[in-house]
Amino acid sequence: MSTFDKREDAFEKSFVHKEELHFRAEARRNKLVGLWAAEKLGKSSAEAEAYADQLVAAETSAKSAEIIVDRLIKDFSAAGVDQSEHQIRRTMDEMLAKATTEIKAGK
Repeated sequence: MSTFDKREDAFEKSFVHKEELHFRAEARRNKLVGLWAAEKLGKSSAEAEAYADQLVAAETSAKSAEIIVDRLIKDFSAAGVDQSEHQIRRTMDEMLAKATTEIKAGK
């Protein structure tokens, strides 16, 4: 294997690792955001887990963040919870950072 082939192989492995990390972090973010939203909506523990799991399922879509934001806006509005789109997106960003840190730490 030439040096170029080794570098290409290393780059491909690095890319795959980063993509896997990103996928796992987004799934965990969706779970954390779901639990945060469920608490705001006054859901019980079991209902909160089910609600969060529904948001994790949105991960299979290319536009999962937009789907989740739209869902949370509708759910908050229906429940009379005052949360702006900006607050939701900020929380999602915070939860993504937390999820990434947790995954990198092996949690």
